[in-house]
Amino acid sequence: MRYNDFGTWIRTAFPYRVQKISIDAGFTCPNRDGSLSTGGCIYCDNRTFNPAYCERKKTIRQQIEAGKNFFAGKYPEMKYLAYFQAYTNTYDSVENLKRMYEEALDVDDVVGIVIGTRPDCVSTELLNYLETQSRQTFLILEFGIESCNDATLQRINRGHSFACTVEAVEAAAERGITIGGHVILGLPGEDAEESVRQAAIISALPLHILKIHQMQVIRGTKLADIYEKTPFHVYSCDEYIRLIANYIQYLREDLVLERFVSQAPSQLLIAPNWGLKNYEFTHRLLKYMDEHDIRQGKLAGHL
Repeated sequence: MRYNDFGTWIRTAFPYRVQKISIDAGFTCPNRDGSLSTGGCIYCDNRTFNPAYCERKKTIRQQIEAGKNFFAGKYPEMKYLAYFQAYTNTYDSVENLKRMYEEALDVDDVVGIVIGTRPDCVSTELLNYLETQSRQTFLILEFGIESCNDATLQRINRGHSFACTVEAVEAAAERGITIGGHVILGLPGEDAEESVRQAAIISALPLHILKIHQMQVIRGTKLADIYEKTPFHVYSCDEYIRLIANYIQYLREDLVLERFVSQAPSQLLIAPNWGLKNYEFTHRLLKYMDEHDIRQGKLAGHL
């Protein structure tokens, strides 16, 4: 393989197939509820990734059972990871969080948990609890990093600095928790050169897993209003393939790469509209990497 892919890595962790089941547990975010700001990140609309079976009016157990039915028959002996995905899934009291996480882990055939959150929403008490849990079950704590550039973070109304990200990731790493990170390439104000500059910074963090995807303009978001009034450049598929191939050359070889793209539902997506499934994009990316002899880590440490 030209890169360290998540599918291969996860198969070393379990003797059977596992599938994430997304959960909307009714959380909000501190930059939505007025604690820091309102409106959330300027690009965000959770409808772009919440599957049909994921309804916050249902209990956590009901959502997982609905997800199991959705994936039934995909593979024999399938097991599941409960994925707390929508909004900030550590933004509550530790007592309430324990109840929700443990409700998910108590469902039959759930063999682990993935928790998506912001770096400014993990207390010492919570990290200590997650450390204990990670010794008893498979657990990934996934941080929305988005950018290493503080000017960008302010521009997108993120509500925290990159220093906050470093502090949170390091605190989790010190406790032996498996850590994922999420970044977006093509954010307003960041060109390809700036994205590649940040690759080495991301690579230096004690992350185990990285998700990457392209900037998408989603209907109804503040970013959509900006795009309508003052259109800005969004990457074509070929441009993004060149960028992502270059970007991952500067990532260390052992960093697990979970994905490179995200595809919002067509009724919500304004731009870019490539008309590709994720696997089709990955096939085109690998073809480009083969043709140009590009692999993950090839230029690590060279920036």
